[in-house]
Amino acid sequence: MTVQTIPDIDEMTGEQQVELMEALWKSMSARNVNSEPPAWHLSFLQDREKEIAAGNDPFESLDEFENGLRAELR
Repeated sequence: MTVQTIPDIDEMTGEQQVELMEALWKSMSARNVNSEPPAWHLSFLQDREKEIAAGNDPFESLDEFENGLRAELR
């Protein structure tokens, strides 16, 4: 095993931070880390569906969101 010294994140350049993130993501993907979403995701989505169905939480389709965003950026 090789020990590498990684500087404090706040001391890294943006390029070094991206490089570190890419290395972590590549390693995690290769080992299939977090292949299943956490249990709270399902609970959160179910709660959102209930609130939307009850009319308590506004819902926008992706097309509506995109059109609104484009209008804001003009």
